[in-house]
Amino acid sequence: MIQNNSLPAASLIHGFFWMSGAVISFVGMAIAGRELSDTLSIFQILTFRSFIALSITVLVIMRVGWPVIKTSHISYHFLRNIFNFGGQFGWFLGISLLPLATVFALEYATPVWTALLAVIFLGERMHHARILAICCGIAGVVIILRPGLNVIDPAAFIVIGAAFCYAVSYILTKSMTKTEHPLAVLFYMNLIQFPFALLPASFVWVIPSISDIQWIVLVGVGGFFSHYCLTRAFQVADTLTVIPIDFMRLPIIAIIGYFFYNETLETALLFGALIIFMGNYYNIRYEAVRNKSI
Repeated sequence: MIQNNSLPAASLIHGFFWMSGAVISFVGMAIAGRELSDTLSIFQILTFRSFIALSITVLVIMRVGWPVIKTSHISYHFLRNIFNFGGQFGWFLGISLLPLATVFALEYATPVWTALLAVIFLGERMHHARILAICCGIAGVVIILRPGLNVIDPAAFIVIGAAFCYAVSYILTKSMTKTEHPLAVLFYMNLIQFPFALLPASFVWVIPSISDIQWIVLVGVGGFFSHYCLTRAFQVADTLTVIPIDFMRLPIIAIIGYFFYNETLETALLFGALIIFMGNYYNIRYEAVRNKSI
């Protein structure tokens, strides 16, 4: 992998641009999810998210050509999206029950699960950097939840479970990247998850109000652009460039939660998230140097 100091300035700028777009999309989707959770079920929110994101994906595919969605691994797409759907459901449910910053902080446990699963299922080596990342992840989660000092909200375990589901989804995606176009991954993700959400949502369907429309559009558009911008960021810049930008999601959502939802800014939460990030970043940096030397 290319080191930061050898990347062209244009790549750094483009990486910053696309990753910033992903951060804005994730934050926008979280706010929309919080607003919609007052009137709509999580399944209905996911239905609108998948439908709008699928519509945008189809429009993009129509411009680049339908051959990009050709696949011989539909079973992998199906399995991946069972876990991805579970992750999304847990994430949006957490958004409706917990402070926004807590959800974003606990979500940083995803790379910890991913590191463990990569060793178990992909046969990757458990080196000292991964061990450090896992230890930092566990320590960070304990600091955030503070068992024994606070009564742990059960919703926190839902978000941790969502992070595990996302990790399984990432592992399956990693095994598909050599054969699947990014647009194919997006297309099948939304195509498969749409009926997953629509069926249970149909039993508790509520007609959205006029004021809900803006949030429905935001959750769908954010759902598409969060994944698209993230993919583009990793295409034009290395991981060491884009991951620190992704960490900015936490202070941004914490400030929004403080000013608009009267959520407290807890030092322990920010400190725990920072420990998780530092462990993940060191692991990524070690992998970058190791891969370059191979």
